[in-house]
Parts: sequence; C-alpha cells; structure tokens
Amino acid sequence: MEDDSKPLLHPSASEEGIARVERNPCDSIDPRTRRPFYIEPTNIVSVNYDPEDDVQQVTAQASAMNKRIHYYSKLSSRSTASLIAPDHVIPAPEEIYIYSPLGTAYKIVDCGDGAGKNSSIVTIFMIWNTMMGTSILSIPWGIKQAGFTTGVCILFVMAFLTLYCCYRVLKSRASIPLIDTSTWEFPDVCKYYFGSFGQWSSLLFSMVSLVGATIVYWVLMSNFLFNTGKFIYNYVHDVNVTDVVLSSNGSDKVICPNAGTSDHPNHTTLEIFYGNTTGDLPQFELWWSKTRTVPIYLIVVLLPLLNFKSPAFFAKFNVLGTVSVVYLVFLVTLKVAHLGFHLDFDWMSTSKFDIPEFRWSFPQFTGVLTLAFFIHNCVITLLKNNRIPENNVRDLSVAYILVGLTYTYVGIMIFSAFPAPLSKDCIEQNFLDNFPSSDILSFVARIFLLFQMMTVYPLLGYLIRVQLLGQIFGKIYPSFFHVLFLNIAVVGGGVLMAEFYPNIGGIIRYSGATCGLAFVFVYPSLIHMISLYRTGQLTWPTLIFHVFIIALGFANLVAQFLM
Repeated sequence: MEDDSKPLLHPSASEEGIARVERNPCDSIDPRTRRPFYIEPTNIVSVNYDPEDDVQQVTAQASAMNKRIHYYSKLSSRSTASLIAPDHVIPAPEEIYIYSPLGTAYKIVDCGDGAGKNSSIVTIFMIWNTMMGTSILSIPWGIKQAGFTTGVCILFVMAFLTLYCCYRVLKSRASIPLIDTSTWEFPDVCKYYFGSFGQWSSLLFSMVSLVGATIVYWVLMSNFLFNTGKFIYNYVHDVNVTDVVLSSNGSDKVICPNAGTSDHPNHTTLEIFYGNTTGDLPQFELWWSKTRTVPIYLIVVLLPLLNFKSPAFFAKFNVLGTVSVVYLVFLVTLKVAHLGFHLDFDWMSTSKFDIPEFRWSFPQFTGVLTLAFFIHNCVITLLKNNRIPENNVRDLSVAYILVGLTYTYVGIMIFSAFPAPLSKDCIEQNFLDNFPSSDILSFVARIFLLFQMMTVYPLLGYLIRVQLLGQIFGKIYPSFFHVLFLNIAVVGGGVLMAEFYPNIGGIIRYSGATCGLAFVFVYPSLIHMISLYRTGQLTWPTLIFHVFIIALGFANLVAQFLM
C-alpha cells in the first residue's frame, strides 16, 4: 500500500522528463509509475507523426481526460488509492503511452525485468573502454617530462584523486532533497546548485573537453594517414628508406626524429631514398605532407559524416577501441621483449643518458593525466544502466584501477625499453612516432587507430551538436545549415591545429587541465561542501581537504602555461 500512495504524476511526465524518457525509455518503467497515463488507441492521432521518435498527437478528449484525472487526484489524500488503477487493468506494455501536457504521447518500450541492463563486468569494461582514449599514446612522454619515479608516483596520485572526484559526481544527486533526480545528469546538478551560471559554465567546460578531443583526433588521424600512405607508397615502388636522424641499431629500429631541435619540434623527418626511385617521388612528397596537405584531405571524408542526423551507425564500431588498446599493449610487450630494458638511474648526474628521477616540468604530466582519467561528465550516464546499482562505486573503482594499470604498463615499458645510444628525451608525444614508418607492427597499429578514430570522430561531433545546439536552440538539429556551420567550425579548428601546432601532448594537457578544473576539481568538491553545510554536517577537516582539491585544480591549470 505504500507504493499506492505515490503521486499519480510521475516526474518523468514533466516537459523535461519527457525528453529524457524519449532518450532512455527503459528508465523507471514500473507498472505503478505508469498510472494513469494509459490513453485509448482511438485517442491517438498521427498529426505531425515522426516515426523515428515514435511521437504522436493526442485528441482533445484524451487531453480532457488527463486533466480530469489530475483534478480528482488533488481531491484525495496521498494515502488514498481509490483513484489509482489496480494492477490487473494496467494495459499491455505495447499499449502504454506517457502523456505530455504539450499534447503529445510518447510510447513506452518495455524492457522486461533486467533487460537492457548491464552486468558489472560489462559496466567495468565499458568505463575502461571509454577512458582508454588517445592519452595512452602520450603517457611515456609524460613520464619523461616528470622524471621516472616522479612520473609513476604522479600517475597513481592522479588516479586516486580523479577517482574520488568521480565518486563525488556519482553521489551528487543523492544530496538533493525532495526532488526525484533519477533522470538527472551532472550539469543538471550544477544548475540546481549554481543556477544558470552552473548550467552554462558546465556546458562551456564540456565543450572544451569535446573540442579538445576532436582536435587531438584530427592531429593523430593526419599523423596516421600520412605514415600509412608513406608505407604503402614505399612498398609499391620498392623504395628502401634510411632515416638519417639519430636512431638505434638492430632489427627493431627506434628513431629520434627531432634530435637537436628546440623544445617545440617541427615534426619533419629527413630521409634518404635508395633503390628503385623515380621522378614521381618529389611530387609525392609535395602532395603528401603530414602538416600541409594530409589534414586537408581528411575534410573530404569526415565533414560529410558529421552532418548525419544520427550517429547510430558509427556507435557500432565502439569495439574497435578495445581492439586498438589490446593491440597497443601487445605491440609494447613485443617491442620490450626485443629491445630489453635500458635503465640507468642517477639523481645527481647531468648526463643526457642518465634517467632523471624528477623534473620541474612534471605539471605537464598532471595535465595529460587529468584528461586521461576524465570521465566525470558522463559517469552518471554510464552507470545508470548497471543491473545492480549498489555496485556502482565498486565497479567504478575497479574500472579506474584497470585504466591506471594499463597506463602504468604502457608508460613504464616504453620508457624503460627506449634504447641507448638514444636519450630518453627522444620519446615523442605520440610514442608511435619513435618507430619508423617502415615498421610493420607500427603500421598495423596506425591502421587500427586510424579506422577507429574515423568512426569515433562523428560521435564526438554529434555530442558537440547535442550539447551546444540543444542548449541554444532547444533542438539538436535545428536545420542543415546550423549543423553545417558548426561542423565547419569544428573541422576548421582541427585542420589549423594539425598544420600549425601538431603536438598532441600539449593539446591534451591544455584541454585536460581546463575542463578538469570544473568537472574534476571545483564542481564536485563545491557541491559536496554545500550539501554538507546545508545539513549541518560540514566539518573543518572536510572543508580543508576539498578546498585543497580545488586549489590543486587551479594550480594544475596555471602550471600548464608556465611550464
């Protein structure tokens, strides 16, 4: 009988809730929460019917009936169940519609008991797959920038810190009293606590993370496409390539493409060609340049894909992310087995061949790790479909441990195996650049990553469209020209950065520190302190600890521009 005292109007029937039901119709579909939103089929008409959304108009009779039920429900107390339909007259799931005061009826898709929910194993690896992005390519470079021991320690500290802040995001909805927040995302929580400022600032920082990701993807796709094309051209024309830049000996060659350059590499590799060379080679180099032409060629393929209304087709290729990461781990393991370990620690020596334990440029690694462990803006969504919600914290912690171990393994192995006579300073921001384009294993890795990124890039563009245009215009596809203009701006930013600043380590740390300031450090801590203060549970140790976290976020951002 306690359930019968629930209000007739479930919060999902509000205007905002209807939109959420449309996005995830399997949330909170309980027979008692459906009452009394049943509408006779004869009262549903097909005016302005959109088969893609399954949204239909309702007749005036159905609208009047809905208002009448609302009126009668206000005449009875919450403990009276006389106006609530009993279970045996609840219609079949395929006949259930949720009525909106806007005059539309949204059909409910029955998910069955437990169907559409994920087990803990699936949830853990889904989070792991989401976090394991392009940052893994820069982890060895980040360890080099921080110093070996310092870098490993920073990696574990940042993993724990970002996990705790992610936990605070996950628990942020539970601190809001007297409101059903089951359908809320973290920006909704920010809006509740900070008003329109929280809403728009969270949108701004979310855009920073998404646009930063699209730029990194464009730079990497240009890199991979360039090296793939060069490998194929050399193979077809039987061209042997000998890199004149500093390199190691042996069959597993490792190169230092920017030896002797300044701190801002020019990303060019000088080569001498022997064998069956032709007069077409200079022409190939002219039209196949990593920073001048290849970033522009990608526009022809990717810009049309961004204009699709739905990214459902590309979402099917998410498994490629897992395959790419697994292959990278295999590649690293095989290379280390062939190269061996090359470690010579010395805290005091200034020789370039000794391994520094500490470097003052360590904040560059903290910026990279902020984005590498960043999942805070979508963790609520990822865990919403967990079959056992009580395991959310455990599953999130296990996923973070797996991500941290993967980063640690790849970073330490690449750093340790980098061979003499090369200095560790030769480790590139994309460690695949330390292998020549003729390396077959690296060629396969670039092919994997290129295809994966070309399928993920439209998803990133779709997320930008949903968040930005949906917030401004109330529609995620206001018109073709709106979407085209936005996509041209996104693609243009990627092309410009790929041509003039193709440094993924720098892009990752700047965007990571910026978006992390809000979603990782400031908002989760502030919301937790405010909720404790309102309930009279805020203590001085808690206050000092969370203020310290906020200070770390600001220091992390400022340090990116000083180091």
